[in-house]
Amino acid sequence: MSAVLPTPPLATRTRPSFIGPKTWSGLFAAVVTLTVLVPVLNLAVQPGSAFHLPDYYVSLIGKIMCYAIAALAMDLIWGYTGILSLGHGVFFALGGYGMGMYLMRQIGRDGNYRSELPDFMVFLDWKELPWHWALSDSFMAQMLLVVLVPGLLAFVFGYFAFRSRIKGVYFSIITQAMTFAAMLLFFRNETGFGGNNGFTDFKRILDIPIATPTTRMALFVVTGLTLIGCYLLARWIVGSKYGRVLQAIRDAESRVMFSGYDPLWYKLSIWVISAVMCGVAGALYVPQVGIINPSEMSPAASIEIAIWAAVGGRATLIGPIVGAFFVNGAKSWFTVAFPEFWLYFLGALFIAVTLFLPQGIVGLFKGRKKNDPEVRP
Repeated sequence: MSAVLPTPPLATRTRPSFIGPKTWSGLFAAVVTLTVLVPVLNLAVQPGSAFHLPDYYVSLIGKIMCYAIAALAMDLIWGYTGILSLGHGVFFALGGYGMGMYLMRQIGRDGNYRSELPDFMVFLDWKELPWHWALSDSFMAQMLLVVLVPGLLAFVFGYFAFRSRIKGVYFSIITQAMTFAAMLLFFRNETGFGGNNGFTDFKRILDIPIATPTTRMALFVVTGLTLIGCYLLARWIVGSKYGRVLQAIRDAESRVMFSGYDPLWYKLSIWVISAVMCGVAGALYVPQVGIINPSEMSPAASIEIAIWAAVGGRATLIGPIVGAFFVNGAKSWFTVAFPEFWLYFLGALFIAVTLFLPQGIVGLFKGRKKNDPEVRP
């Protein structure tokens, strides 16, 4: 007769790691690629070699990695919480403006007017910096504002929206209204954000010339490591009890309320986390692209973030990253080869994904595992 082993007490049971061996291997490969392979191919390999990675591709991949962070942030709020935001572009742009203000002060007297004031202020006959530029010469202060400003705006907006139980298409509409209002505000010259032209012609960051290959590669590596860090944070969130409550809110919010949970603070907290991630992405985007203007707050920019998440695969974490690379890689090629067809391609892609690939691109290659925190239960 075979013995029946007793079930171990709950306290002694071991919880599975939120990241499996295969994922750790993938992350290790990504870190090695970002910190070793790409720098070597760009800086050490001679430009004439077939293995040389041109500066253009370094900047392009760095920009897309910033977009991938924003898409990952969208997945947390939309894929795992069921809240479709069409206003995340405003958080991305606010982070970009926070970094842009610091970079404008780093220009110093090297501008066209040889003034301590940014060129656009001299052109508009400003005599002194406005109050919200008071800490713009401090890198640490501006990086703190990159986190605090999007987070504070998200908290105030989200508190009143979620407390009023605004959801569904109505929430999406008011987020569009928010980003459109912010865009109109930043277009005005009186606000002190450069108006229609925004900020550009950056010279230095941390007193280091920004246009050198070494600096650009450093920004690339920091962006890649930040993307990996955001991915790990998102994995931990969705695999925790907090993440399971978020998914329950997505699937049946009324049942969550009847179970004794208050959805307000869960939705508000993940909304703020998502906004801060977008702000960080915007701050990394600006020094690599070299410009920030109100067009980053346009409704179309926010809609594109949602498209990246949908195309790659919602509630998969890796899907939005894949979607950001696929869509923006296609955009980079189409706008050069067939610029007049890009918007048609984007529209057709979104329709095709909606009708035939509800799980996105990732759904074609990845099996759905019940206990994997990367996939939607």
